[in-house]
Amino acid sequence: MKPIPIDDYHRFKKEVGMLKKSCYLEFFASNPDVFQIKKEKTISKNLERIFAATLKISNKKGFHAMTMRDLSKEADLSTGALYNYFSGKEDLLEMMQRHRRTIASRVLKSNIAVEEEPLSKLRAAIRTHLYLSEAMQPWFFFSYMEAKNIGARERRAAVQGELNTEKLFTDIISMGRDQGIFITDDCRMTASLVKAMLQDWYLKRPKYARRNIDVDTYARFMTAFIESSIINPQSDEKGNPP
Repeated sequence: MKPIPIDDYHRFKKEVGMLKKSCYLEFFASNPDVFQIKKEKTISKNLERIFAATLKISNKKGFHAMTMRDLSKEADLSTGALYNYFSGKEDLLEMMQRHRRTIASRVLKSNIAVEEEPLSKLRAAIRTHLYLSEAMQPWFFFSYMEAKNIGARERRAAVQGELNTEKLFTDIISMGRDQGIFITDDCRMTASLVKAMLQDWYLKRPKYARRNIDVDTYARFMTAFIESSIINPQSDEKGNPP
C-alpha cells in the first residue's frame, strides 16, 4: 500500500478511515463463507456499526459484560443480523483484534519503507504509530485491555504482533548504530522503551488531555527525547554519521 502522509494528522485520520473500510471488504473477499450477507456495501456498513458499538459498550461496561442484546440495541441491528457476521462474542473479539493489527502493521511498514536514513525511519515510525493510536484510540485501548481474554491462538497472534512492532524499531535502531548514527548498548531494550512511551499515549490519554497536550506535541517531545538519548553527538543535524 502507499504510505499515508504524516504531515497533517487530520488527513492521516481520514485516510486511515478509508483503509479500515477497505479492510472490511478484503476480509470478506478472503473469507466468503464466513458471512451470510453477500453485498459488499452492506457488509462494510454493518461491520463498521458493529465494531463502533462494541467499542462504545466495552468502554462503558467492559466487553465481557456486554450482552448480544446490548450490542443489538447499540448497533441498531437485530440479534439475528449480528450472527450473520460472527458466530459469538469470542469470534467478534478475535475479528476486532485482527482488524486493528492489520491496519497498524500495514501503515507502519509502508511509512517506514519510503524513508532511507535510520533517523528519518525512526521519526516516521514514532509519528506514524502515535497518529495511528490517536486515530484509532478506542481500538488500541480495547486491544490492550482485552488481549488476556482471547483464545490461545489469537493470544499468540496478538503477542507476535506486539513483538513485530517492537522489531521494526529494533531494526531501525540497529541500522543506525551500525552506521554510527545511534549510540546504544542494547537496541532491543531501547526499542522496548520506545514502545512503552508509545503505549503511554493511548493508555493514559485522559492524563495528557487534562494537560492540553495533543498528539503533535507528544510526538515532538518523544522524538526529541529519544534522539537526545541515542544520537551520536558527532552526527550532523540530519543524522548523517560523522
